[in-house]
Amino acid sequence: QVQLLESGGGSVQAGGSLRLSCTTSGSFPSRTCVGWFRQRPGKEREGVAAIYTSDGTPFYVDPLKGRFTISQDGGLNTVYLQINNLESEDTAIYYCAAKIMPSYWRGWCGVNDHKYWGQGTQVTVSS
Repeated sequence: QVQLLESGGGSVQAGGSLRLSCTTSGSFPSRTCVGWFRQRPGKEREGVAAIYTSDGTPFYVDPLKGRFTISQDGGLNTVYLQINNLESEDTAIYYCAAKIMPSYWRGWCGVNDHKYWGQGTQVTVSS
C-alpha cells in the first residue's frame, strides 16, 4: 500500500506558476512509478507526466510538454510537478498516483494502470 498526499494547489492568475507536491510517508518503495494526472471540469481524467523513482526518468504526455516539469527530491519521498505559464485550461483537480513496476524495468514509465491514488489538489487559473 502506497499512501499519497498532494499539496501546492491554489488559485493563480494566467501566466503564473505553481509547484505541486506528492508526498508519501517514509519513502517510495523501489521501482515506483509516480504519475501526475488531472481532471478538468466536465472532462475525463488525463495523464500529465510520470517519473520512475528508481532512476528519475521522466515521461510527459506530448501535448503538455514544455510547461510541465516532473521531478523528485533526493530523499525519495516527494515528487513534484512544476507548472509554468499557467493557462485557464489548466484549471483542474490534480492527482498523483503510483504503481510498482516489474523488477526488470528501466527508464520511463507511463501514465496508465496506476493503482494507488491521492485525494487531489485543486488548481484554479483565472485569466
